[in-house]
This record gives sequence, structure tokens and C-alpha cells, in this order.
Amino acid sequence: MAIDVYINFNGNCREAVTFYAQVFGTEQPHIMSFGDTPPDPAHPLPEEAKDLVMHTRLNLSGSNVMFSDVFPGMPFVVGNNISLAVVTKNIDEVKSLFEQLKEGGKVGMELQETFWSKLYGSVVDKFGIEWQFNYDSGEPC
Repeated sequence: MAIDVYINFNGNCREAVTFYAQVFGTEQPHIMSFGDTPPDPAHPLPEEAKDLVMHTRLNLSGSNVMFSDVFPGMPFVVGNNISLAVVTKNIDEVKSLFEQLKEGGKVGMELQETFWSKLYGSVVDKFGIEWQFNYDSGEPC
């Protein structure tokens, strides 16, 4: 299991990640944009979201740091744009941690299968810390 830092940006994620990769001397990351997601007729993608970064990551000095832009219309507050991401190959661990941390907190997304993970969810715990949970199947994303 790993707990990674997840940083959100307000439209300038691609620029920031490119900068961080240069500063830390890492390879340029694979960037998945919102426009790369499978189309959903029930939820059409706004034009302004298509080039925004949905997900990317860098290994900075031995730590995985993940990044994305906030989706248009979602709140963005500088200083509150960092969450902790639990990434594990143990589905039972994902479920257990999620259930415990949601007590007294607020679920952002119930645990569910997504196109990038067999199990993903998010919760803000009773102390106001946002946690993301992702089952790591070992497949690259």
C-alpha cells in the first residue's frame, strides 16, 4: 500500500507538471486529459474541459505525486487543493479504510468501478482531510 499526494490545479496542471519534471530531472509524464475519457451521452463533456488534465503522475525523489486540473465548475481553493491518495493492491483494504474514514465525514464518491480502476472512491474525513482510494491492479494508467 502507498499513500500518495494528489495536487489539483485550476487549468495549469500541464504547465506545472512539465515544470516539475524538468526541475526534478524526471521523464515527461503520460498525461490523460478529460477529453481522453470514454464519451458518455448522459454527461457530455464541456468543450473547455477536453484539454484539461484528468490525471498524471511523477516520481519525485522516490515519492509518487499525482496531479490533475479541477473540472470546470468544481470549487478550487488555493491551499485546499491537496488530497491523500491510498493506492493498494488489496481490495479489502480499500473497502475497510474507506468505511472507517467516512464515519463522521462526507463521501465525495462511493466506492465503485471506473474506467481506470476496478474500485475507486473519495471521502472527506471528519477532520476535513480529503482521501482518495484506488485499487491498483498493476495496469498502467
